[in-house]
Amino acid sequence: MKIANFFFVFIIFIFTSSCAQQLKNQTTTQNIFVGKPEFVRGIHLSAWAAGTESFKKRFAPYWGREKLNTVVIAVKEYEGQVYIPVEEIKKKYNTPIIPIPKLEEYLKELKSKGVYPIARVVVFKDNFLAKNYPHLAVKTPEGGVWKDYKGNSWTDPYNKEVWEYNIEVAKSAIQVGFEEIQFDYIRFPSDGNTKLCRYSQTHTSMTTTAALVGFLKLAKEKLNPVPISIDVFGLTPSVNHDMGIGQRFLQMAEVVDYVSPMMYPSHYRKGEYGLPDPNKEPYKTVFRTVSDAKKLLGEKVYKLRPYLQDFSLGYKYGPQEVKAQIKACYDNGVFEWLLWDPKCKYTLEAIEEMTKFTPASYKQHFSTLTNTNY
Repeated sequence: MKIANFFFVFIIFIFTSSCAQQLKNQTTTQNIFVGKPEFVRGIHLSAWAAGTESFKKRFAPYWGREKLNTVVIAVKEYEGQVYIPVEEIKKKYNTPIIPIPKLEEYLKELKSKGVYPIARVVVFKDNFLAKNYPHLAVKTPEGGVWKDYKGNSWTDPYNKEVWEYNIEVAKSAIQVGFEEIQFDYIRFPSDGNTKLCRYSQTHTSMTTTAALVGFLKLAKEKLNPVPISIDVFGLTPSVNHDMGIGQRFLQMAEVVDYVSPMMYPSHYRKGEYGLPDPNKEPYKTVFRTVSDAKKLLGEKVYKLRPYLQDFSLGYKYGPQEVKAQIKACYDNGVFEWLLWDPKCKYTLEAIEEMTKFTPASYKQHFSTLTNTNY
C-alpha cells in the first residue's frame, strides 16, 4: 500500500511539474519585453513565411538590435483567416483559425536578439466576416453583399461590432507576445464599382474619415499602453482629400503612434509628381512622399515609418532600387523604414548595407556622394 501511495504521489508530482513547465513556456514570450528600437528597420512576413523553417533560417543571420531589428507578422489577412488563437471570436463567429506553427517559440528567439515584433491585422477587408455575417458587410442597393472586381467582400467600417471584432484579434496578438499592433486596410473599399456600396450610416467623404478615426481612437483606448500603427496609401500625404477611401493622412496620424504610407513606386501613376514613370525612379518618388509627410507631421515626424518596395511590378527591382528608397528616407532625416515583399524573399544585400547607418554615420559616409549614385 505504501509503495502504491508512493508511486501515486510521484506521478502527481511529475504531472504537476510538467503542467507548471508548460505554463511557464506559454507565458515566457509575453514576459520578455524588448521595446521599440531607436530606429525601426524591418520586414513583413506572411503567416506562412513566419511558420516555415527555411524562411526563418534564411533571415536568422540578419536579425539584431543594430541590424534588421523589427519584424511585422501577419496575424489576420483579408480572406478572414486568423493565424493566432482567438478564443472569444472563434466561439461567437466560428472564425477560421490557422495557428502559425511554433509562433511563440519564434517570437522568443527573435526577442532574445532584440528584435521588435509587430502584429499586422487586416481590418475592414474581410471576406469571411462579410460573407458569413451579412449584417456586418458593405451592401449593394438590393441588400446583397457587395463584391469588388476580384470577388472580395468588405465589412462595413461604420459598424462598431466590426470594430470590436478586430480589436479582439489585436488583444490576442498582444497575449501571444507582440509589442505593437499594425492595422492594415484601415479604409473603405476600392477596386470595384463603389457607387453601388451601401453602408449602415450616411456616407460622405467626411463621415468616412470620422469612422476610421473613431475606430482608431477606440483601439488606442482598449489596447493601451501597446502602441498602434497604421498602413495608408502612399499618396495620402501628398493630397488634400480622402482619396475616396476615407484616408486623410494627418487626421489619422494624430490618433496613432506610427503611420506607414505604402510608398511603393510601382503603385504611383505615370506622371505623378511630374515623373514620367515613378516606378523607374524610386529615389525621387519616395523622397517626394517622405517630404510631403514631414511637412504635415511637423514636430511629430517621429511617427513616420515608410513602407518601401522590395518586389518587382512592371520594372525590375534589385539592390540598387531598394537602397535608393531607403536613401531617400535618410536624406529626409527619416531613419525608420519597413520593407514589403509579398513573396517574403527580400534583398538581403541592401538590408545588410542600409541597416548599418545611424544619422551621424550616414552623414559622414555620404557627404561626398550625390543622389545620382541611386
